[in-house]
Amino acid sequence: MKISGAEIVIKCLEQKGIETVTGIPGGSNLKLYDELHKSSIKHILSRHEQGAAFIAQGMARTTGKPAVCFATSGPGATNLITAMADAKLDSVPIIAITGQVSRGLIGTDAFQEVDIVSIASPVTKETFFIEKVEDIEPALNKAFSCAAEGRPGPVLIDIPRDLLNETARYSGTAAEPGTETSETSQELTAPFGKASEMINSSIRPVIYAGGGTIHSGAQEHLRLFAEKYSIPVATSLMGLAAFPRKHDLSLGLIGMHGNKSTNTILEEADLVLCLGTRFGDRTTGPKETFMKGAGIIHIDIDRKEFGKLFAPDVAIECDIKKALKQLDTSMETWDRHEWLNRINSLKKTDTAPLNRTLNHPATIIERIASVIDEDAIITTDVGQHQMWVATKFPFTGKNRLLTSGGLGTMGFGLPAAIGAAIENPTKEVVCFSGDGSILMNIQELATLADHNLNIKIILFNNRELGLVRQQQELFYNQHYSASKFITSPDFNALARSFGINSAEYDDLKNCDDLYMALKKNGTVLINCNITESINVLPMTYPGKENSQMITEIPDITIPHPFGKIKDNESGGDTGEQLIEQAL
Repeated sequence: MKISGAEIVIKCLEQKGIETVTGIPGGSNLKLYDELHKSSIKHILSRHEQGAAFIAQGMARTTGKPAVCFATSGPGATNLITAMADAKLDSVPIIAITGQVSRGLIGTDAFQEVDIVSIASPVTKETFFIEKVEDIEPALNKAFSCAAEGRPGPVLIDIPRDLLNETARYSGTAAEPGTETSETSQELTAPFGKASEMINSSIRPVIYAGGGTIHSGAQEHLRLFAEKYSIPVATSLMGLAAFPRKHDLSLGLIGMHGNKSTNTILEEADLVLCLGTRFGDRTTGPKETFMKGAGIIHIDIDRKEFGKLFAPDVAIECDIKKALKQLDTSMETWDRHEWLNRINSLKKTDTAPLNRTLNHPATIIERIASVIDEDAIITTDVGQHQMWVATKFPFTGKNRLLTSGGLGTMGFGLPAAIGAAIENPTKEVVCFSGDGSILMNIQELATLADHNLNIKIILFNNRELGLVRQQQELFYNQHYSASKFITSPDFNALARSFGINSAEYDDLKNCDDLYMALKKNGTVLINCNITESINVLPMTYPGKENSQMITEIPDITIPHPFGKIKDNESGGDTGEQLIEQAL
């Protein structure tokens, strides 16, 4: 029996176990929505296609499985591009299915005609343009395999409108899964042996865990491995939730916003075991100084990452969980007490100032963390609030952190939280955002209100683009060009206009109301008015003197913030006083 192309799409999604899709209908994909109406698949109507793709990201990032979004042709499809690029850089498996104008109109500049396949190709793992209805089923099978296997990523399928109406036979046969590389294959035996020898002979090793550790589900394996072999663990932004922050072996975030001790420890290490990382520039700083003098073992599922920025002594193409299991078979256990004593002494130099105001973001984050569940899902937008969460939130190893690491997309946090809450209805979801970021996809408050999901939005409201203003202060002679808002909305009234509960805090001396808002069922927007001109510090990279700043402004350097910044004898503040003001 033959069925329509649209029905083939829906049946393929049902076969793949897809229970929820998100998107917006339009002229070129209405037949798809007509068939969806007959399906058990739930549809989440976003208010912008970028929001739909970020909702899909929230679903995929928390389940590890491909999630699906729909868009129509032309602007509907192009609105997906930023979120697709974001998914590509952060290795997130989403599948975008777009409608296209009918085949007879392609190339005529028809209404809402755009060559989305050509536009999307650089920012996706794979694209498919469907030329005949018989191609729909195999293309979907290939898309799901491609999105999930190896290094995950986004895939786009573009289907002309007329093919959604044409008919073809549906086989219902899923694609054969790819063959995984055996963790004990001869190809991997030699590099694993060399890696084990390097770790066994190392006196000052460090593990540098990236987002691939979380994609692999290797958090518990990493903790046990680090404890057994007494190896401290530093993380990238994407790897933050891979290791408990309060663990004795935790070094926390490295790089531009990492602690001085963490960056110093990376400088002193004689071996760095790099797990699932692409060596982002905000982590490494100048290539000439990062991991200088240390042996490098790089384990990643994507061989294209080997040698892209740093030439490893050993490169192992392997899933992180499998790699840690294999290494554990040939490692020697020892305590490395001298190295750990050195690390503990360095960590003591990072003691933060004690006189933070009660409405400082760091204080708010710490108090929120003390109330929410240890396995709560945390999402952020991009900006100062993202870095405050990265440096202050006590990730337990059971949390999930959903943040835009590679592309740095403002507007990510709210729709990603919606996707996370859809797939995890019993978990707390907390979205940290800034007043600049949340306005980028504020319309998704309507989507959130539609479903009354259990999401708490913590809005750090400083009436400016905080990270832009901070860099203008530090690097551009305080020329605050287009970084301070002339007009800001009443966010509490705005939330209520969408039917969402809200609360506002100018002073957190009495935190009972904050705690009650966090534990209230459903969605609550908590508007936290914070002081303008608070900076995120430190802003240093690992380097020769641990004082090198952003590489694109090489002439400006600022010592680590816990050193002396102004000469107190000349009447200036000490470094500690300046940092207390900033924090």
